[in-house]
Amino acid sequence: MISSLRGMNDILSEDYERFTYFINTATKIAGRYGFHFIETPLLEETSLFKRSVGESSDIVGKEMYQFIDKGDNDVCLRPEGTAGVVRAFIQKKLDRAGGIHRFFYHGAMFRYERPQKGRLRQFHQFGVESFGVESVYEDAAMIMMVSDILETLGIGYRLQLNSLGCKECMPPYRNKLVKFVKECEEGICEDCIRRVDTNPIRVLDCKNGSCQELYVGAPKFLHHLCESCESDFNTLKKILNDNKIEYEINTNLVRGLDYYSKTAFEFVSDDIGSQSAIAGGGRYDRLVEFLDGRPTPAVGFAMGIERLMELIKMPQAAKKGYYMGAMDDECVDTVVQIAHKKRKTDTVIIDYKSKNLKNHLKAADKAGVKYCAVIGSNEMKDKTIWIKNLEDKTENTIPIMEF
Repeated sequence: MISSLRGMNDILSEDYERFTYFINTATKIAGRYGFHFIETPLLEETSLFKRSVGESSDIVGKEMYQFIDKGDNDVCLRPEGTAGVVRAFIQKKLDRAGGIHRFFYHGAMFRYERPQKGRLRQFHQFGVESFGVESVYEDAAMIMMVSDILETLGIGYRLQLNSLGCKECMPPYRNKLVKFVKECEEGICEDCIRRVDTNPIRVLDCKNGSCQELYVGAPKFLHHLCESCESDFNTLKKILNDNKIEYEINTNLVRGLDYYSKTAFEFVSDDIGSQSAIAGGGRYDRLVEFLDGRPTPAVGFAMGIERLMELIKMPQAAKKGYYMGAMDDECVDTVVQIAHKKRKTDTVIIDYKSKNLKNHLKAADKAGVKYCAVIGSNEMKDKTIWIKNLEDKTENTIPIMEF
């Protein structure tokens, strides 16, 4: 037997209902905020992610599905969604057009990492990217959108905030952090030793417990913000307070690449184990420029759908549709003809085997439909159809022409 690849799961009917409910909910809410759908390819040039995600990141260094195609192009399956949207934004010359451009997307992403609950090698994300708005009010709108989505889905969360400063206050802070880490370098893990030279801000996000103990006394970014960044962060907190969105400050919440700036946020859940992040985002005002576009302020977020699947509280679905069956063999063709017409307006499930009424009712109940419609020899003669409402248990016989 051939099985699916490790970390790549099938989505069957019950999971698909949750999956589509999430997509429909998130899409509807993104539309209310003025965002429009964008679809980018699954396959991109590897250099796109090396330049955007960063060569020092685990995603690029360890996790990408990368290969040389038949045209000798170095390509990979997309590990995240933002880079492709930014690439499309530049390629379509929207950076030169000016104005405000707001997009949302959803689709499969691929990372070769150890599969675990809520973390797969092929997984799905819903994401939002906004270009052309420098105001911190747009950052707040991103957070409000995630909050709206999670609350609609019935998912509890804790919101964590931090500020990463800007190109003015980031360099002096980074120098102070590097100096601090090098003073305790003998006690830190190999990943942190590597990051000190390649991506020093990321040491604050280290999952090694002994490293975190050493970093308790590390300089905090919030204490080194310039006047503009501090003002924006205070404004963001005020907006959230005014709109009754609770948050907590996490000074270790980082992104770590040069084009990320100011707002960083993460939504976490206590219901999914150690991988508690369910959505995250922030401002990346320099990424468009990093990818050869014109300087454009930008902010966005992404949500891992598989991490949310078990947490989604599905609304009680109302029964709908028809089960149709024949009580005699000679009635089957008539049932198929009637069902074909009925399917133009309703869901119809057919049983092609003739059965007695009791077995048809059992099958209809198992199918989860609202109505059971049956035709036997008497109904054929009278050109009628017998219908039972499985919810209120009422029965009726009507002319076929009225069905």
